[in-house]
Amino acid sequence: MTIIIDDAGSGDLLFGMVIGAYRKETGEFKYDVVDVKYFKPPLFRRKEYLKETSRIVLQLLEKLKVRENEEIMLCRGYIFDKAVEDLKKLYGEDRIKRIKVSGTPQRYVETAYLDELRNLGYEPIEQRENARAKNFFHMLKWLKRNPDKIKYAKTGWPRLSRYRLFKNQRRRESLS
Repeated sequence: MTIIIDDAGSGDLLFGMVIGAYRKETGEFKYDVVDVKYFKPPLFRRKEYLKETSRIVLQLLEKLKVRENEEIMLCRGYIFDKAVEDLKKLYGEDRIKRIKVSGTPQRYVETAYLDELRNLGYEPIEQRENARAKNFFHMLKWLKRNPDKIKYAKTGWPRLSRYRLFKNQRRRESLS
């Protein structure tokens, strides 16, 4: 048996991040969300999202009731570095692998993330994975039209201060 863990949304401007766990042999799928607050000051600067990702991964594995000797494969992305470290301590080095996730598990996690975005009232662009810059500016324009939704933006990235929309927001978040 094998459980595959992937993420979606970590590099997007909107929402937090979805972490999904998929059991290959049975098709079971569970997911949870790293809240957007982990991508805002001061938590973002302290990389608290890595600890939260690890906590969620452990929780998802508990929900799936990891079986003895079941292999756990995680996406290669740095977002899982702390989780991998924690999982190796818990399950042993041999059972934990880093992989490039594709196919069904990736599709499930991506779909869960897109559903969460739609719940905000945002309609993602088609082919968003192949158009990172276009995706960013589409989200930015949506936020400008919906300033009440800025609370769902990842404002921890220093370069965002170039945009008027985020200058005051970052200042307010740094003070809180």
